[in-house]
Amino acid sequence: MRTRLAIGAAGVLLGLYGAFLFLSRQDPGQWLEVVLWLGAGAVAHDLVLSAILVGVCLAGTRLLPRPWRAPSLVALVVWGSLTVVAVPVLARGGARADNPTLLDRPYVATWWALSAIVVVAVALAGFVRSRRARGGE
Repeated sequence: MRTRLAIGAAGVLLGLYGAFLFLSRQDPGQWLEVVLWLGAGAVAHDLVLSAILVGVCLAGTRLLPRPWRAPSLVALVVWGSLTVVAVPVLARGGARADNPTLLDRPYVATWWALSAIVVVAVALAGFVRSRRARGGE
């Protein structure tokens, strides 16, 4: 219980720090656009990603062995959320030829690297759970 409270408190503090950064560094004229972007992300998550997630999970319970189900589900949630959040920068929305400093990071390579980390984490977790299910270490 204390661990959960500590994690929750850390999350609240990080959220407050993010709100402070947003309010102190963002041009007030762009606040509405930011709120709309966040709202679109929530709608995309709740309506699109959740529906896909439920469908894939139902299929996964029939196709995947039991030890691989939980890691795959966690990976799907993490990867799906990561992808939904990354769509604007992956699609280079807002990039302008007259300002090369906009979207000047290797977003696609970063997305691939994070996706690979998710896959490796699932493989490790699935392997460990499979060994435990067989009675191994």
